[in-house]
Amino acid sequence: MTMRASARRQDGFRHVIKVRDHRVSADEPRDAGGEDAAPSPQELLAASLASCTAVTMEMYAMRKGWDLSDVEVECQYSPAERGCPTKFTLTLRLPSDLSEEQVARLKVIAAKCPVHRTLDGEVMFDERVERVQLAH
Repeated sequence: MTMRASARRQDGFRHVIKVRDHRVSADEPRDAGGEDAAPSPQELLAASLASCTAVTMEMYAMRKGWDLSDVEVECQYSPAERGCPTKFTLTLRLPSDLSEEQVARLKVIAAKCPVHRTLDGEVMFDERVERVQLAH
């Protein structure tokens, strides 16, 4: 399956991201020269990991007949710096009435979400340039 997303500049560093029939905005914080009108691209990456993890656990729990109505996933993200790798810290907030076995299984399943596997695996980039006439 191939997915597609595009980002088009709106103004400053703010971009409108198109995915299928959906629109999401991205911007940089003021201290990075943006207007802070939307999450930064790196914050959207953390949001992708948090939401994918939550949905993956919810789908698994639904198949098992487990109630995860109050599930929440928090993702803290520290981008790579010289000598230090990128670090993601996930906090899985699960209902207190789940058994230890259910919690252990959900923790394993959480690491199998597609975004987690993508970030954890080998990534390849194929970049190309298309020159277009600017609209005036």
